[in-house]
Formats: sequence, structure tokens, C-alpha cells
Amino acid sequence: MVYNEIGKTGMVVSNLSFGASSLGGVFHDIHEEEGIRAVHVAVENGINFIDVSPYYGHLKAEMVLGKALKDIPRDKYYLSTKVGRYGKDGVNTWDYSARRATESVYESMERLNIDYIDLINVHDIEFADLRQVVDETLPTLVALRDKGVVKHVGITDLQPENIKWVIEHSDKGVVESVLCFCHYSLNDDMLLDYLDFLEERGIGVINASPLSMGLLSQRGTPSWHPAPKALKEACARAAAHCAAKGYPIEKLAMQYSTSLNPRIATTLFSSANPQNVLKNIGFVNEPMDEQLVEEVKDIIGDQKRVRWKNS
Repeated sequence: MVYNEIGKTGMVVSNLSFGASSLGGVFHDIHEEEGIRAVHVAVENGINFIDVSPYYGHLKAEMVLGKALKDIPRDKYYLSTKVGRYGKDGVNTWDYSARRATESVYESMERLNIDYIDLINVHDIEFADLRQVVDETLPTLVALRDKGVVKHVGITDLQPENIKWVIEHSDKGVVESVLCFCHYSLNDDMLLDYLDFLEERGIGVINASPLSMGLLSQRGTPSWHPAPKALKEACARAAAHCAAKGYPIEKLAMQYSTSLNPRIATTLFSSANPQNVLKNIGFVNEPMDEQLVEEVKDIIGDQKRVRWKNS
């Protein structure tokens, strides 16, 4: 396992990290005991950064993760969670107010069975008034950072231009890290365009969803995926090409997202299956077929960097 620092935070994390969204049954129903074991297997095999949110499974992911963390020494992992995006009874809700952000932090700590949060993020800022994020949400989290309740503050979004805007309109040092998903993968490397901007400001970079929310998978794109049809079809052709070569596209995608750019501190993947956790760790520790990467990019062709709206 390779370890990198997230910006200037002092958090030196594994280049492959554990996204706990799957513990909330975001992708399919899970067996809780198996999900807990998946967390333990990840940490036992060198993964030391775990990301979650109260939104995932509408609190379930944090609750399951909290059960898993009871049996893991606190110095064995860094924990990241979020404020701003929530849900109840299958209905999404958003609240980026100072009051709700503060309440959310303490509620998350209780569910997670921890007494501080290593990294607190404003979740999916594209759903917020960005000016409110700058003027209200982030200052609230900084105040909690000053108290030691949280150690570091970040923002997350699918749209990197929103991330850039918030950083440009915030005081230096407010935003310490960013989490952007689906923009450093085989079909979309847009995150590269922002690395100089982030590095100049000492801001760490967390990548997520190396499989582009299932686009880069042998089983095919889930029905709910918001990508346009042409992109789905291109990725399906790429997956078939990799399968014909005996090299699962999931393996290539994981390797691509974790091995090529040291300025990206870590890449999050999510699985509630212990065997899948071990498989993905194995993938990133093997050499990547760089020729196959180029073949896949050629197949994706003009669908590279084609975007979709978050939902």
C-alpha cells in the first residue's frame, strides 16, 4: 500500500481508501455483519482512511460503520463524514445552515462512536447556495475545528468548477481538502485540470468512484445511472474488450485511478463484501497494463469527459 498526505493536513493516508456508502445499502441490500467485516478487512490490510455521510442509506451507513469502529483502535484510521445532504423515508433533503451543520456533526459522532472527526466535509455543494457555503456552512465547521471537535475541513462535489468557486471565495486555509467523484477514471480525467490550482493552495485531493458509479463494470451500468446513453454504450464496449483480454475492466479502472498521479492523495471505493475489499487491494498492488488503458480510451473515444448531472 502506498501512502500520501492529504494536502497539508498531516493525514497520511492509503492511496486506496474505504468508502462506506455501501454500508447504507446504497447500491443493494447488505448483510450488516458482512459489512462490518468488510471494514475490518480493509483496516487490517492497510487501508486507513474511511469516508461516510449521514446521507448514505439515510443514516444507516454511519450506524453500521459505528458498530465496526467499536472494535478498531482510534489511531488505526482517519474518519471523514459530511454535512448538508440528508434524507428520510426515501426522500432527499438538503440543509446547509449553521445550526444544522453543527447538529449534524455531533449526531454523526454519536452514530460513529467517536469523540472527534478527522475530516468534515460540506456534502455535494452543487445542491447548495454556494454563497451560503462560503458565508455560513464553512465558517461553522471552522469554528468546530477551532474547538477540536473536527480536525480538518473540506468540500465535496461532482462538479469541480463549484469546488473551485468556493475555494476562490473563501479565506485561505478554510478549505483543506476536496473530494470530487467520477472525474479521475478511465472515461473522465477532468480532475487533472484542477490539480495545479489546488496544489498552489496546499489543498489535498480525494478522488472517488473509480468505476464511475458502475459505468466501468462487467455487469453493466445500473438502471439509475444518470450518464447519457452514448457514454453507457461506449463503456460497455470497453468492458467487453477488457473481458476478451482476460483483464476485468474493474481491475484496470482501479489501477488507473490509484497509480498514475501522486498529487491525488487517495481514491475511494465502496464495498460491503470482505472478499471484494481484498480483491480491490490486490488489484492496486499489481502492475497495470498501460497498453490496455490506451485501448480503452480509444474505445471510449469522443465520449471521454462526457458529463451528467448529480441526483
